[in-house]
Amino acid sequence: MKTQRSYAVEVEDLTVAYDAKPVLWDIDLKIPKGKLMAVVGPNGAGKTTLIKAMLGLLKPVTGAVRFLDGDSDVRTLKNRIGYVPQSGSVDWDFPATVLDVVLMGCYGKLGWIRRPRKADVELSRQMLAKVGMEEYSSRQISQLSGGQQQRVFLARALAQEAEVYFMDEPFKGVDAQTERAIVTLLKELKEQEKTVVVVHHDLQTVPDYFDWVTLINLRVVASGPVEEVFHEENLKKTYHSSGTLLRSVG
Repeated sequence: MKTQRSYAVEVEDLTVAYDAKPVLWDIDLKIPKGKLMAVVGPNGAGKTTLIKAMLGLLKPVTGAVRFLDGDSDVRTLKNRIGYVPQSGSVDWDFPATVLDVVLMGCYGKLGWIRRPRKADVELSRQMLAKVGMEEYSSRQISQLSGGQQQRVFLARALAQEAEVYFMDEPFKGVDAQTERAIVTLLKELKEQEKTVVVVHHDLQTVPDYFDWVTLINLRVVASGPVEEVFHEENLKKTYHSSGTLLRSVG
């Protein structure tokens, strides 16, 4: 019988290397359940690599990742973990409508053989409405703008009804309206006691958008509540900077 754990994700001694060059080194990290967490660091710090390694999309050199009830096999948790990749890493030319893409979020519950039920179609339409994209449901995904595509992928993740969400720079390249819509969704997920891990690059918005933050640059510099660890001293260590990185911290 598995013990009830207070952490959504636990990372232990994780090292990831490309061509024998470490890009993440000896990462130890505990993400409590129900937190809205930003992963922050300079370009090349290993933020996306960390997300992919936690999801099992990259094989680490050493280390272990455990989720929720202590399960280390992410494949057995496909119904409970959602992922929104960077929009630039997706092939947007594949032939699928907006509704088709969102329905993909239901396949973890359905399996790939069974056809979507009426309830799944209705849920997918509700998630599209939540991100303001319902009127585009029959549009080809390749015909949308970058911000619209990002909203559709968020709707797909929401349709999955997961417990833990990983999002890789969801605000990158989106307009102000889309950013506000995404922030609203993130806060709704937190209110539902979901755990959300977001790769984020805008330091100024961290205190407004998140309640937990992990600062990394090859290693974890600091991780914890925003009000405790998100300050100039830790940011200077993370960015190897002697200048002021924040105008103010909330």
